[in-house]
Amino acid sequence: MKTLQTTRKQETVLLVGFGLRRRARVPGTAGDADVRESLGELAELARSAGAVVVGTLVQIRDSADPATLFGEGKLEEIRQEAETRHASLVVVDASLTPVQHRNLERITGLRAIDRVQLILDIFAKHARSREGRLQVELAQLNYLLPRLAGRGIELSRLGGGIGTRGPGEQKLETDRRRIRERIARIAGSLEAVRRERELRRRTRRGVPLPAVALVGYTNAGKSTLFNALTHAGVVASPRMFATLDPTLRALRLPSKRTVVLSDTVGFIRDLPRNLVTAFRATLEELGEAALILHVVDASSPAHAEQEVAVHEVLAALGLSDRPRLRVFNKIDSLPESEVAALRATDRGIPVSALYGAGLDNLVQEIDRQLSVDPIVRLELSIPISDGRSMAALHAHGRILESEIGDSQMRIVAELPESAARRFRKYQFPPSHTPPNS
Repeated sequence: MKTLQTTRKQETVLLVGFGLRRRARVPGTAGDADVRESLGELAELARSAGAVVVGTLVQIRDSADPATLFGEGKLEEIRQEAETRHASLVVVDASLTPVQHRNLERITGLRAIDRVQLILDIFAKHARSREGRLQVELAQLNYLLPRLAGRGIELSRLGGGIGTRGPGEQKLETDRRRIRERIARIAGSLEAVRRERELRRRTRRGVPLPAVALVGYTNAGKSTLFNALTHAGVVASPRMFATLDPTLRALRLPSKRTVVLSDTVGFIRDLPRNLVTAFRATLEELGEAALILHVVDASSPAHAEQEVAVHEVLAALGLSDRPRLRVFNKIDSLPESEVAALRATDRGIPVSALYGAGLDNLVQEIDRQLSVDPIVRLELSIPISDGRSMAALHAHGRILESEIGDSQMRIVAELPESAARRFRKYQFPPSHTPPNS
């Protein structure tokens, strides 16, 4: 069955912003400036969807029209501007109600979509795995269901035998029933995916590998940072939502601890709630993280607002209290004075994932902040002939002192508590003291 599908050929679009007077998303900014900033982001979204932006319009009102969102004069301006610029599609930087959507198309005579539908289209374009496609389809169907009314009252095929003749179901009811059935099937499939992920997480819990998750606004450079830290080679693109499927890789820390680093879908302001719900199975990986790296595009003038958007999504997932380390990325695009100011504060770690600047400091800070599998100091006495234990100690720990005796090697070492268990039999004298901070 068909879900929301948009034409994949390059379209010409007219962007239309809407805002309310005296309402700003970020304290201290004017409503009009805030709307235009959001409209610039919408333009990036449209380009990510493969469209060509041919014009923009903005309306600031005291209140939204419940029937059309915009005023009558602005609707006529939209129609004329689209005709002048040969726009094939109008994209509204708001979430339209089903009534507003239908009235907007009817009055202007133009095909229109809202911000939510544009984001859904980009997700559908970039989803690669079966899980990702199911998650996007579920969000699309939930978006489509309340918008079926008014799209025709054609009757379905009539009965095919005695006792079945009659007007039959209206096509609208047939579509609704089929969509609900499809939603139920997809929800069941995603529940199976969730159970499989939980089984894999239980397996990982048996191995003491702490999880560290990358989160951030879309296009903040998460995938570039992920590649720089792990050499994973995942897709890194300036297009928004270039990667959707989660990626896990091992990362070795200076203390010789190994963590599992995960990269997930980027967030965005006004992220559709049904998308957050649909991707819950994927985003549950964040719930296992001992530390969350919040990647911020330090070069963006809107980075404060973008941070708020990320906090809101994390709060919706119940992760507000999770330990978090802020990473200011893209410092290569900042003046040196601003980079110096960032380094002078303790608000986060400034890095350039593209050029590798600051990555050593970042890895050390991750190592310092992880409370899982803490580092312990042991004094050991290992037989010189036990080469396997010596090799394992060098592989998993850090040698601080060593002294060779007749047949034993006296060693003071720091290593993760999980690795220290195998060396307890060599401990001398018995001790379990934490390393000096």
